[in-house]
Amino acid sequence: MQIVELDIKLPYEGRGKILSRLYGKVRGRIRDIHFFPPDAEGISEIKMEVVEDNAPKLLSDLKKIVRNGKITLRVLSEV
Repeated sequence: MQIVELDIKLPYEGRGKILSRLYGKVRGRIRDIHFFPPDAEGISEIKMEVVEDNAPKLLSDLKKIVRNGKITLRVLSEV
């Protein structure tokens, strides 16, 4: 198991639809989550800490959901 940090940047307008689908993928494994307001260009940022067994598979699944945004993954620790 790994604790990974997901940094998700996406347009503010479509954030609600995307967040509901993201939550369906990581339900029950979220340790911490922070929502940041949109910047001047309308891009909102979300930082999530998730406990995950297979981080590369999670990243590929989330990239399919967040098409108009950007996702970065950083491994914080091995459990």
